Amino acid sequence: MAEAAGARVEVEIVADWEPEAIWDLITDVARIGEWSPECAGARWLDETIAAGSRFEGRNEFPGGFSSTVTCVVTRAQWPEAFEWIVLDPSGSPLSPGSIWRYELTPGPLRGQTRILHRFEHGPGDTGLLRAMRADPVHAEQILHERLVTLRANMTATLRAMAASKPATGLRRAG
Repeated sequence: MAEAAGARVEVEIVADWEPEAIWDLITDVARIGEWSPECAGARWLDETIAAGSRFEGRNEFPGGFSSTVTCVVTRAQWPEAFEWIVLDPSGSPLSPGSIWRYELTPGPLRGQTRILHRFEHGPGDTGLLRAMRADPVHAEQILHERLVTLRANMTATLRAMAASKPATGLRRAG
């Protein structure tokens, strides 16, 4: 059977905003539902944006399935990198369901930012793993289709995010 742990998707675009403005967008989790085809919304559970901070996300999938997950920030390096893990049902950060990351670097022109968005399936328990185990004959196809969907959704999210107006006022540790 195919393995999901370590499966990765990366997408990259160049946005016409400075890294500080993009940072404000990627850390404004309450707005993610504006841009994402899959994440319907999120909210910070903690006061600051720093390693260890938590937020809750709500995802909606085709067929009416939805899930609410708790995420823990693992890296918040303003304005260069923002990374978090999605806790699996065990709640252990040692076995996350997935790892998400944004990396911001200067774009080719002044005032632009190159945004790299990465997803990596973790070793933890997820709906994808359960679907693959329930149908081991088609596990590789199930994994492939999920990664294709993630790539499309991540690309759509980045494009919509880059086209929006950054808002400021979020507190970051420091």
